[in-house]
Amino acid sequence: MNFALSEDHLVLRQSARTFLEKEISLARVLVPGATVADADYEANWSKIAAMGWLGLVIDEAHDGLGLSCIDLAMILGEMGRTLAPSPFLGTLLGAWAVQKGGSEAQKKDLLPSVASGAIKLALAVADASGAVDPPSREATAGKRAGSWRLTGAKSFVIDAAAADWLVVAAQEEGGRAFFLVEANQPGVKVDLLPWRDVTRQVADVRLEDAVGERLAADDATLWPWLRDRVLFALATESAAGAQRVMEMTVDYAKERMAFGRPIGSYQAIKHSLADMLGQVECCNAATLYAAWALSENDARGSLAAAMAKAYTSDAYVAVSQRSIQIFGAIGFTWEMVNHLYFKRARANAELFGSARAQRTRVIGMVERKAA
Repeated sequence: MNFALSEDHLVLRQSARTFLEKEISLARVLVPGATVADADYEANWSKIAAMGWLGLVIDEAHDGLGLSCIDLAMILGEMGRTLAPSPFLGTLLGAWAVQKGGSEAQKKDLLPSVASGAIKLALAVADASGAVDPPSREATAGKRAGSWRLTGAKSFVIDAAAADWLVVAAQEEGGRAFFLVEANQPGVKVDLLPWRDVTRQVADVRLEDAVGERLAADDATLWPWLRDRVLFALATESAAGAQRVMEMTVDYAKERMAFGRPIGSYQAIKHSLADMLGQVECCNAATLYAAWALSENDARGSLAAAMAKAYTSDAYVAVSQRSIQIFGAIGFTWEMVNHLYFKRARANAELFGSARAQRTRVIGMVERKAA
C-alpha cells in the first residue's frame, strides 16, 4: 500500500503555495487593533476565483471539477499555511451543503456561479453557545403564504459578511432543516464579531421574517455528511498552520544567537522543536487519513474527521504557543506573525466543536461499534 501523495497532488500543492506566497499579504493586520478589511477579502477572493479553486468539490455537471477531499486538502492546507484572508472557507462549507442537500434546481441555480466565483456562500449552523447539533431553537422556520420564513439568530458564522447567500440551519415543525437565505434581503442582519483571529471575518446573523428556500435533503441525511467535511476542512487548515509555525521556529532557532551559539544548539530548544515535529507529523497523518476516508466514502470517515479535528486543535495551539516562547520577547510583538497563527489556532480549535467535544463523539462512535 502506498501512503505517499501522488505527483499530481504534490504539483497542486506546490502551485498553490507559490501563488499564495506571492499574492497574499498580511501586512494590513500586523498593526495593533487592525482587522481584515473588506477590500482585502474581495481582492483575495478575485485572485483565488481566477485560479479555479472554488470548483474543486463541485461536480462536473454544475461546472465544477468534481475532485476529491485529498485534492482539496492540498489547497486548504496552503490557505491555512498562509492565513490567507478570503471568504474561501465559508463558501466551501456552503457549497458542500448545497451540493449534498440541494434540489437539482437549487444546484443548477447556485453551484455554477460558485464555481466561477460570481457568488459567495456561508454556512450558519451554530447557536450562541457554539452548539452545532440539533435542536437549533435559536432560529425557527415556518411556512406562510406558500414561502418559508425564518426568524432568530445564528452565531459564529464564517464569512457571513461577504456572503451573497446563507445556508441556515433552523428548526421547523418536523425537526431541523437547512434553508437557502439571500443575505441582502431586509430580514437579514449580519454583525461582525470582534474576532481574535484578525485574518478571518466571523459574524452573528439575525433573521427577522427572512424569506428562505428549504434544501431538499433532511437534517439526518445532510448534517452528518456535512459535519465530517467541516471538521476535515478545519483540521487541514490547522495541520498546515502548525507545520508552517514549526518551520518558522526552526529557521529562527538556527539564526538567533545566544552566548555565541545558535539557540537551536541548546538541548532545551532541541527538545521543544522535536516535540513540535512529532505533533506536526501526527497532524498531517490524521488529516490525510480523514481526507482519504471521506474521498472513498469509507465507513470510518466520521471517526477519522472527528479524530483529526480533536488532535489538530490541541496540537496547533501547543505548537504556536511553544513557537512564541522560543522566539522570546520578539515573538510577543504585534509586528511578528506568531500571534496570528496562535489566534487562528485558538479559533479553529473551538469552531464546530472543541477538541473535548470531538473526543466525546469519538468515544461514542467507538462504543457503538463495539456494542
